[in-house]
Amino acid sequence: MAATSWENSVKSLKGVILDMCGVLYDAGEDGGTPIPGSVEAVKRLKASDLQVRFCTNETQATREVFVAKLQRMGFDICVSEVFSPAPAAVAVLKERGLRPHLLVYDGVVPEFDSVEKANPNCVVIGDAAEKFSYQNLNDAFRVLIGLEKPVLFSLGRGKYYKEDEGLNLDVGVYMKALEYACDVEAEVIGKPDPMFFQKVLDDMGIQSQQTLMIGDDLVNDVGGAQHCGMKGVQVRTGKYRPSDEKHPKITGDGHVGAKMAEAVETILKL
Repeated sequence: MAATSWENSVKSLKGVILDMCGVLYDAGEDGGTPIPGSVEAVKRLKASDLQVRFCTNETQATREVFVAKLQRMGFDICVSEVFSPAPAAVAVLKERGLRPHLLVYDGVVPEFDSVEKANPNCVVIGDAAEKFSYQNLNDAFRVLIGLEKPVLFSLGRGKYYKEDEGLNLDVGVYMKALEYACDVEAEVIGKPDPMFFQKVLDDMGIQSQQTLMIGDDLVNDVGGAQHCGMKGVQVRTGKYRPSDEKHPKITGDGHVGAKMAEAVETILKL
């Protein structure tokens, strides 16, 4: 699909959804650093007539902590504009009366304070980073294998993500290990799940064909958005790899330079 396919649809756009890590900033031990031009690009988008939302599979902090970090970097952003997997998972758990065993990063545990966890009847797995020890994975395995009908939720299914020092394994790798060991298929909450994207569209009050997703992940950002009827553009930052442009199944509606700011410049000019 030619890069011009998304450019030709810009005039009908009413909303833009931005991925965060790898698009707005690169993560790191010190909290991360903004990608050049991204702070100003967000300001310009929000000053336009377009609706703007932020859609992330971030599961290492609560939305409040995560947003506060980005605000310190200079981003014009508030909690209500950010959609992440943990709050969506809590809603599902409550709706189905499930009690989770959590294999998640310590920073996101408070998101689950309102959910009963005694005598767990499901497992929720997120990007637990160093918490992905043999013991912790085995504890999750034992919960699942002991259930008559095991239920596994994964907060996203990414293969890897980028931090300042390089690429790191993401939750999808460990999700697959538990799926294999327990003969269960995980229910993914987060990108690229269509219901997750639909919640963002519902919040903006616009249709998928009026919306553009900008991300660095070809499968979860671009492919997920396209599956919902949106245009999906990949930036060449974050976890982008040159091989993405030759993917056998997913073709982005466009690729833009080295920064998200270039995509925003195109949107605002056309």
